[in-house]
Amino acid sequence: ASVCTPEGVYQFSDIANFQDYHGLKEFRQAIANFMGKARGGRVTFDPERIVMSGGATGANETIMFCLADPGDVFLVPSPYYAAFDRDLRWRTGVEIVPVHCSSSNNFKLTVEAVEWAYKKAVQSNKNVKGLLFTNPSNPLGTILDKDTLKNLVRFVTRNNIHLVVDEIYAATVFAGENFASVAEVVKDLDSSEVNVDLIHIVYSLSKDMGLPGFRVGIVYSYNDSVVSCARKMSSFGLVSSQTQFMLASMLSDDSFVDNFLMESSKRLGIRHGVFTLGLKKAGINCLISTAGLFVWMDLRHLLRVRNSFESEIELWHIIID
Repeated sequence: ASVCTPEGVYQFSDIANFQDYHGLKEFRQAIANFMGKARGGRVTFDPERIVMSGGATGANETIMFCLADPGDVFLVPSPYYAAFDRDLRWRTGVEIVPVHCSSSNNFKLTVEAVEWAYKKAVQSNKNVKGLLFTNPSNPLGTILDKDTLKNLVRFVTRNNIHLVVDEIYAATVFAGENFASVAEVVKDLDSSEVNVDLIHIVYSLSKDMGLPGFRVGIVYSYNDSVVSCARKMSSFGLVSSQTQFMLASMLSDDSFVDNFLMESSKRLGIRHGVFTLGLKKAGINCLISTAGLFVWMDLRHLLRVRNSFESEIELWHIIID
């Protein structure tokens, strides 16, 4: 309603006041519903476990502050989102130990690779607090199958370390099999196979809804203590009441949301096809991807010297210049 009407004045004055740091109830409920829709309706989320943050950047940092102390280690499969070095490390003091994923199997994350990285870190007297990765993957545009997710959940449970899954691209799948959220795995596994207190999800509306400027990040944890800690920290990166109010209304429109998700997936697939075809015509192949907003190009044939980091930097300068 317009602020020139009594109804509009009432609504404006209501959301202009201080709000509960937990977030507007309507907003958290709408986010919970949307998270379920973005995952194909195969899982539901509890709005009481949703904690707001200033984008996924803030959400990732918040979860690090909640789970680790300076000097502690998180395992992160490589290649990974370059800004994780900023988001996870700069202010928290957390150390990233890469999990090497090989091009020989299209960089697929395996439990064996995680186990190897974990053992090496422990042997180096590192205090490993958890494993963190994006699914769908940034920058690969691939998704983890449910069996691999289950085995990773079993691994962290067995070793009593945390699992943080950044699912910011959950609704960007445009081909292939359905995206499986770690929330589905938690639901499917027997209680003896998963310690839910170790499972956490980072989410945002930046990619799935194309709203990066709204700075809506979410920490979703099955651990009550983490939810409590994250809520206390959320006062440093709240989502404005006006943004919450608007998004609660928009995301509560089921018809709009369903159509948006379907159309977005279709358009991403079309654009991916056009872009990769253009690269192929230019002699550049890409890793087969089914999600995300990017492609992983193979530029090795353009290097002056194969397997040379200096040649990679040289090519990088040619591209950006």
